[in-house]
Amino acid sequence: MSFTCTECGYSTVKWLGRCPECQAWGTLEEKGAGKSSVKTKVKKSSGAKSINQIDSTLAQAKTTYVSEFDRVLGGGIVPGAVVLLSGEPGVGKSTLLLDVASRVAKFGAKVLYVTGEESAGQVRLRAERINALEDTLLLAAETDLGAVLGMIEAEEPEMLIVDSIQTLASSEIDGVPGGVTQVREVAAALIREAKARSLPTVLVGHITKDGTIAGPRLLEHLVDVVCNFEGERHSRLRLLRAVKNRFGPTDDVGCFDMEENGIKSLEDPSGLFLSRSGSNPPGTCLTVTQEGKRPLLVEVQSLITESAGGQSRRSVSGVDSSRVAMMLAVLSQKIGNISLAKSDVFTATVGGAKLAEPASDLAICLSLASAAIGKPMAAKFVAIGEISLSGEIRNVPNLGQRLNEASRLGITHAIVAHGALRNVSTPQGMRVKECEHVSEAVEILLGSNQ
Repeated sequence: MSFTCTECGYSTVKWLGRCPECQAWGTLEEKGAGKSSVKTKVKKSSGAKSINQIDSTLAQAKTTYVSEFDRVLGGGIVPGAVVLLSGEPGVGKSTLLLDVASRVAKFGAKVLYVTGEESAGQVRLRAERINALEDTLLLAAETDLGAVLGMIEAEEPEMLIVDSIQTLASSEIDGVPGGVTQVREVAAALIREAKARSLPTVLVGHITKDGTIAGPRLLEHLVDVVCNFEGERHSRLRLLRAVKNRFGPTDDVGCFDMEENGIKSLEDPSGLFLSRSGSNPPGTCLTVTQEGKRPLLVEVQSLITESAGGQSRRSVSGVDSSRVAMMLAVLSQKIGNISLAKSDVFTATVGGAKLAEPASDLAICLSLASAAIGKPMAAKFVAIGEISLSGEIRNVPNLGQRLNEASRLGITHAIVAHGALRNVSTPQGMRVKECEHVSEAVEILLGSNQ
């Protein structure tokens, strides 16, 4: 008698609540004692061909008519490819896929949309709201794997969407829907069907409390593409990232705008992260962050007030609290006339953007300095650079791409690290100032509003 982990295959002679190898809980299942006497029979087959005889045109990506979705997939969805889409509840996974299904169906393709979480009437209401009603879009509310496979055989769709894989179950396999055994069997059956019929398939996957996809880790290895759909509930912006992609890059990001009447692709999402007012108050500074390969212009805002209590407050939104604390320490130590120890500090981004990379350090620092001094930054001004504990401004990757994006959006002035322009061409019409230390950047803030 032995116990084997369904996640990583670790085997032990006694049951354990947690696998010592992969640290997963409740994944050890009992296996029968003794070795199996079943041997795989040798079959005669002539399926092997010269690689030069394989028709590569059968594996070319086809557009889904949703530009940002195609962008993340690598130009479109490949026939026979299986895409696993995960995301938090309520982020808009079903809305996105219903929009994709309707657009594909609009151009004559037959699409089968299987929902196991909602009734057909509920999906119909959403389709009416986002204008996704098409005659060739087939809808089925089904949770039995055998019934779904029968629909595929009867209807012969050109695209399959399953929402979600955790709701499907096979009557031939023990276990509850969503369990490790059921998810593994359902995924394997749908993948076999997709490969045999060259049927592009999208599977929706639930996520656990720690943000990972529910079910066995094997699920992510079986599929061709794994995408995460992200977004704050109180923000319109949604980001689609490819964690794994056998047909394209994994460093690109698709941007979507969630509206009342549906979801639409955002070719130019930078406008969501800029304030609409024409004024330029103290405490605001622009920077260019990168989401994958895509540069985004983001506005950082800071507010500094006198602390009413004995202990000062530090509140952040959209930025890393530890980096803001570090910028406050650098300003207090390296800039003589700025002291923020007894002040309440509030720092946030516009539009729900998240600044996680160090390239935003300089913009955060200048935003704080501008709020502390009470002097606004120059109009159409951007700051790009990482700041060390000594106050030195360091260069960041892809500076040329960031400056070009800022210039395209009308930015005319920029501050970067010393020597950063050595191998970078400055965009036409943009004045770029190189600074070695944060004190030099603050002097530019104090000296003029150029």
